[in-house]
Amino acid sequence: MSRTVLVTGAGTGIGRATALTFAKQGANVVVVGRRPEPLAEVAAHDEAVHVIAADITGPGAPERIVAETVERFGGLDVLVNNAGIVRSGQLGEITPGSISEQLATNFVAPVLLTQAAVPHLRRDGGVVVNVSTAVAQRGWPTSSVYAATKAAVDTFTRSWAVELAPLGIRVVAVAPGAIDTPIAEHQGLSAGQRAATRAWQMEHTPLKRIGSAEEVAWAIAGLASPNASFVTGVVLPVDGGAVVA
Repeated sequence: MSRTVLVTGAGTGIGRATALTFAKQGANVVVVGRRPEPLAEVAAHDEAVHVIAADITGPGAPERIVAETVERFGGLDVLVNNAGIVRSGQLGEITPGSISEQLATNFVAPVLLTQAAVPHLRRDGGVVVNVSTAVAQRGWPTSSVYAATKAAVDTFTRSWAVELAPLGIRVVAVAPGAIDTPIAEHQGLSAGQRAATRAWQMEHTPLKRIGSAEEVAWAIAGLASPNASFVTGVVLPVDGGAVVA
């Protein structure tokens, strides 16, 4: 029987690559995002992909998303909490609005989505995969609020792994480093700012290159695989060695 996988933030970048990786493996994949157009482009690649255009931070959205997934496919095997936003700013520039926005997407929504999903996750085989960041594991300039929200994701991962182990549900995470995704464009950074950020990232990445979304998707799918059935509570860096340098 095909597994059912729910991926948030699936219109672009890591979420898109993850959705297509699972679809190629024969899974039923539900892709969630705010903008229907990118989601439709993902769905056009594989008939096993089902689209839910929704803002995961909206009132009742996590419960509705999970309910629609279960109604469509009869259950849920893997939840990938990928959606996330970055609002850069050093102390003196951080606004209450940017804090609230990052907390809502990066912190609150994964909690509520996981809470809604747990009753439907397959016992002795269900998996929650959280997408964190290498930024949460070391000091990076202008990203303190983002890093703090993702450090919370790391803590969720370890705590939920222990909490859900009696149900046979595993909880794992990946921590991407510098990856080729549109996240910097979504931040509103100029071309010059993006180039400067990339140069800084390259300098602080031992492998001296930018990773691909597909490389992160490989890690997500691998950790969610039944072959990883004895792996839980881990936060796996996919960062070219950045956190150990």
